[in-house]
Amino acid sequence: MLGGEEEKKEFIITAALATDNGKTFMSRHFGDSRFFDIYSITENNSILIQRVVNSTKEEDIDVHADPEKAKSVSGMLQKYGVNTAVSKVYGPNLKQIRKKFVCLLIDDIPIYESIKMIKDNYKKIKSEWARGEIRDHISMKNKR
Repeated sequence: MLGGEEEKKEFIITAALATDNGKTFMSRHFGDSRFFDIYSITENNSILIQRVVNSTKEEDIDVHADPEKAKSVSGMLQKYGVNTAVSKVYGPNLKQIRKKFVCLLIDDIPIYESIKMIKDNYKKIKSEWARGEIRDHISMKNKR
């Protein structure tokens, strides 16, 4: 710090992309993906940090849209510093999930294209994150 000024830290989008194969989004609800590919994204850069196996199993949670599943998925992803969830489909737990993450609703596009869209919408995502638990989801459908 020079002259008592605090350095402003750049907001980093840490996004969990719901996928079964790392190339495309799957067509089930966000919490039903086999993997979450975790990306670090800024306006100018993106990097795959790691692939996380979805450890919440359907057979462990019998009720569709169970709030316990939402808590389980959220807790798992928060351990990786995730602040943004990206999927083609969200279920009724969206209301719970968006209290913890900015939720992006994406078209059926390859993951590499979605990364570009996230970079292009960096300021909007940053602004929505700042709203805290009252944040809304962001639809990025038909925005190509």
